[in-house]
Amino acid sequence: MATFVVEFEYNVDREGREHLHPAHTDYLRSLTDRGVLLLAGPLKDVNGGLLVYEADDAEHLQQILDAEPYVRGGIVCRVRIRQWAPGKGATLAAAQPSAV
Repeated sequence: MATFVVEFEYNVDREGREHLHPAHTDYLRSLTDRGVLLLAGPLKDVNGGLLVYEADDAEHLQQILDAEPYVRGGIVCRVRIRQWAPGKGATLAAAQPSAV
């Protein structure tokens, strides 16, 4: 599995996304339940969001993004994808078994 950080930039404001928001939320919930979506949320300084996924590879990630309701609805004007190798931090430390 590979970890990817994805940044969406929207071409409409929050109000312009409302009609797709329930489908977007349901889709993200289904990905979370399957362990594919690790983190997601809006960016405060730009009209966009940041999402962290685990996928088999870049092709699998693209399939996930192609099914995203905001993407299918045409309100994502820019997608930036970076493969990421997280190695430090509280989340990772919490997932490690403690040494006794």
